[in-house]
Amino acid sequence: MGEIRQSYLVAAASAVSLLRDPAVGAAWDKPSALTEFSVAGLAGHLAHQLVRVGDILASNGEVQEPVQLLEHYSRSPWIQAGLDHESNVSIRRGGEAAAATGSAALVDKAQTLLDLQTAALAVEPADRVVRLPWADWSLRLDDFLLTRMVELVVHADDLAASVGVETPELPSSVIEPVVELLARLAVHRHGPTAVIRTLSRAERAPATISAF
Repeated sequence: MGEIRQSYLVAAASAVSLLRDPAVGAAWDKPSALTEFSVAGLAGHLAHQLVRVGDILASNGEVQEPVQLLEHYSRSPWIQAGLDHESNVSIRRGGEAAAATGSAALVDKAQTLLDLQTAALAVEPADRVVRLPWADWSLRLDDFLLTRMVELVVHADDLAASVGVETPELPSSVIEPVVELLARLAVHRHGPTAVIRTLSRAERAPATISAF
């Protein structure tokens, strides 16, 4: 199994472990650290990353020439949209819907998906290309899994902060590709000078170099 696939499974297993933490269930109906998200909705959104991967692996639709990751993010409407944009409203609704059956059921579903994906990814062709059913383009499977790793890492931190537990520690095999992609997105969005200044010259740093 390729390194990105193994790293995705490590990130997914860590997310499922966090979802299982009693602090998450105890804060289920409270506001989260993210504006407009409840803890339940945020937990649902975190778990939904495994749903997305499951849907992609099960898809047999016709694929196109895969786009590169920067183009994928440039095409995605939620990246620079406001909280009230339909794309972001839909994301919040999806998180709440995923969590509607409660904390225990969400954990069980996520664990089942993780078990299935651990077996499935071991036999997927190295060069598989997948079509994103919610978009009008295709990605290499490993690139898609990297996008899910970003979501899992970022939202695990959000969820941990929301319920007062430590952010899960992850190995360099997960953190390094996520940080690299976020840095590439930040440079693409803000330009190299802004990123260099933020990392090296606090007195000239811009207000933000957020990748999203």
